[in-house]
Amino acid sequence: MNALLFGIWIQWKLDLRNRNNLLTYYAVPLLFFLFMGGIFSSILPDSKATLIQSMVVFGVSMGAFLGTPAPLVDVFTTEIKKAYIIGGIPLWSVVVNNTLSAFIHLSLMALIILLGAAFIFGATLPENPSAFFAAQSLFILASIGVGTVLGLYSPDHTKLTLLSQMVFLPSIMLGGIMFPASLLPSALQTVGNVFPATWGFIATTTNSLDFNGLYPLLICLFLSAITVAIRLYQHSRA
Repeated sequence: MNALLFGIWIQWKLDLRNRNNLLTYYAVPLLFFLFMGGIFSSILPDSKATLIQSMVVFGVSMGAFLGTPAPLVDVFTTEIKKAYIIGGIPLWSVVVNNTLSAFIHLSLMALIILLGAAFIFGATLPENPSAFFAAQSLFILASIGVGTVLGLYSPDHTKLTLLSQMVFLPSIMLGGIMFPASLLPSALQTVGNVFPATWGFIATTTNSLDFNGLYPLLICLFLSAITVAIRLYQHSRA
């Protein structure tokens, strides 16, 4: 347990020193929040009711899809993986450390958005904080799961960037955070339901723990875990 906690601590500190992770976990999401939060609250006063949820979904999606996979590619596509195997360090520990470190970073970023939106833009705070944080945590884990799959299956950073953008951009455009998903054609609404962002927004805007909004995130998390386990087995045998 001490070794695991130490590994998480080391990964968290490495993420803080990684320029790419600082940009995707904090800088870009918070700048987007300040810019778009001002626009939304000025032009659409009603958006204050869901401003926190919209900005949290954007920030988590960016961090999970564009930031979380990068350290995994650094390990699993280089000689570092062999060093782990030779040293007897299980490869799953790399994924666990990266997942929990990302979860801490994204939770901190989401908390900054929540407090900032309330004080700067007068956004409406969640009526049921416990339900909100529970739904947010599940959404973060589901998004990190997808990001982990991207990191383990990408052969290099160039392809990772392409794959991450293919997941991130539709998540934002079809997830209902920029404009109501009901305005989209039914075909695009169906496509949007594939991404965690859609269900993360629905789950965090509900004032109670509604299973109808949570079960898609649970399914996403379960499928990601199975896919990651298969890929880790393949790496251990390679």
